[in-house]
Amino acid sequence: MNIPPCLKPGDLIGVTCPASRMERQAAEYAAGVLASWGFQVRIGETVGGQFHNFSAPDNRRLRELQGMLNDDAIKAILFGRGGYGVIRLLDQLDFSHFKKHPKWLCGYSDITALHMHIYKCFGIATIHSLMCSGITADTHDDPYVDSLRRVLMGEDPRYEFPAHSLNRNGESSGELIGGNLSLLACLSGTISQPDTAGRLLFIEDIGEYRYAVDRMMFNLKRSGWLNNLQGLLVGGFTGSRETDEPFGQTEYEIIYDKVKEYDYPVAFGFPAGHQKENYTLKMGTPCTMKISDEKGVVCW
Repeated sequence: MNIPPCLKPGDLIGVTCPASRMERQAAEYAAGVLASWGFQVRIGETVGGQFHNFSAPDNRRLRELQGMLNDDAIKAILFGRGGYGVIRLLDQLDFSHFKKHPKWLCGYSDITALHMHIYKCFGIATIHSLMCSGITADTHDDPYVDSLRRVLMGEDPRYEFPAHSLNRNGESSGELIGGNLSLLACLSGTISQPDTAGRLLFIEDIGEYRYAVDRMMFNLKRSGWLNNLQGLLVGGFTGSRETDEPFGQTEYEIIYDKVKEYDYPVAFGFPAGHQKENYTLKMGTPCTMKISDEKGVVCW
């Protein structure tokens, strides 16, 4: 794996919105928090813009993201928010300069498409983390926001979380990959689908009907995502939705059912995803998960 260099005080972070729109004022607040950590911040023109649900038309979002990937003065990119739109740009982005001069790309949700494409095609590590939309007056000094600062500055994190009744105990290590379940299913069968054998897989999602979670888990199973894993780490599945006739299983029960035939460790309830409790993960880097009756531990 090619791991981008950690940041130093005074380094420049770029902020752009390659998917859905966000209010510029919210991004400016987040930029102020980044500045308090000792970084400089450059906010792109897509931030605060609107084109239907997007922050800007495809060509403008593409141009701005491409410019930040190619700009050696920018040492990391923190995305404004997710939503939808990255996959519309993925095949048009030129990563030739980025491959030679990688930098940390930080985000989650729709940004999963970038994480997986970059991991599969170029072997470069990225950061699964909250975005500008998650850095607010209520959260700026909490441990989840601070976990982004610590990882950017080069710290290897260690997270503990409560045991869950559906867990399968054990200890395993491997490169951590994954992200939003909807995006992983969307990438199945494309050039962006990684080989998961020997890896730890992380999944999370929000606002999906439970039958859709079942369908997406079958997609992952039938397309090879769940075979030969070293372990499965399950984050938040928030905003559950049901049809008039309930599906009959919770999201965690659905996931458990799809992996019960395997023997690798499985941990539910890791504090990451579309929720306040959203720890920063170093995607594509070697990681260890230890699951016991008392607790779960994920560390680098």
